[in-house]
Amino acid sequence: MHFTMKDEILKRFLNANGEPISGQALADELQVSRTAIWKHLQTLKQEGYEFDTVKKRGYKLVTVPDKVDMGQLQQFLKTKRYGRQVHYFESVESTQLVAHELVREGGPDGTVIIAEHQTAGRGRMMREWESSEGKGIWMTIIIRPEIAPHQAPQFTLVTAVAVVNAMKAMFKNFTPEIKWPNDILVNGKKTTGILTEMVAEADRIQALLIGIGINVNQQMDDFPEPLQSIATSIAIEEGEPIERVHLVANVLDFLEHYSDMYVKNGFGFIKTLWEDSSGTIGKRVKATTLREVVEGEAISITENGVLQIRQANGEVKGIYSADIEIL
Repeated sequence: MHFTMKDEILKRFLNANGEPISGQALADELQVSRTAIWKHLQTLKQEGYEFDTVKKRGYKLVTVPDKVDMGQLQQFLKTKRYGRQVHYFESVESTQLVAHELVREGGPDGTVIIAEHQTAGRGRMMREWESSEGKGIWMTIIIRPEIAPHQAPQFTLVTAVAVVNAMKAMFKNFTPEIKWPNDILVNGKKTTGILTEMVAEADRIQALLIGIGINVNQQMDDFPEPLQSIATSIAIEEGEPIERVHLVANVLDFLEHYSDMYVKNGFGFIKTLWEDSSGTIGKRVKATTLREVVEGEAISITENGVLQIRQANGEVKGIYSADIEIL
């Protein structure tokens, strides 16, 4: 665990289940001064954590803000690597940009960059991504798989399978579907986008940067008007507020599991899981590529993750990258 002293203190309060903790006991356990403990508690208060002082017993944590920081994430993590080092920001230009810097500095496999707000979030093809402050999950995971560069695009599909199954494990009032190649839809509206970027040499991948943006606790008026007909949030569809940090931990757990499965056993099982949750296969679609527009029935994906579209003349066309509209 990549904990700061503040994280260590918060961890103990979160595990205390509302019972008071002596400041002196904390100082002794962590081998710091009482003054240092007090200063870290003041910082936590500034971040929205509230403490009561219980006479002769110490401090009691009474309010936990809705944050996706390391201190809260560690309560739910079950992973071996993913999320064991976290870089948390109240606001950042883009978690992908930070990830690129950390890759150059040797950031390890499973490093997570997560922010409450992005000022310049982006999706595929450099499109702007609306990143409401404190309402969604905006994160990038650095992974370092032993695969060839041509396999990198499949990790978008691996990630989609992970996110969908994390949602299915937590929520009961809706069924998420994958829209090829990188969106998660609920009732036909977008909740999640995935952006995979590669840092590589000619014959080997140095790192993949898996960007995940999830609309979690937005209400409809949080979305700009042009997006209200095509976007939704988990809270809207589930009908109640969502604990974001729990969802982050679930996504990391499923992503680590399916990433390891893919590297070890290949794409076959992931392909089956992807097709089981697909909202694209079996539908009439229009695929707009840089060179052409292809319409027809989406019939499958290949072992390389290429979408297969059967056109009206019976010809099957492979689509490697495109904007997909379900007709």
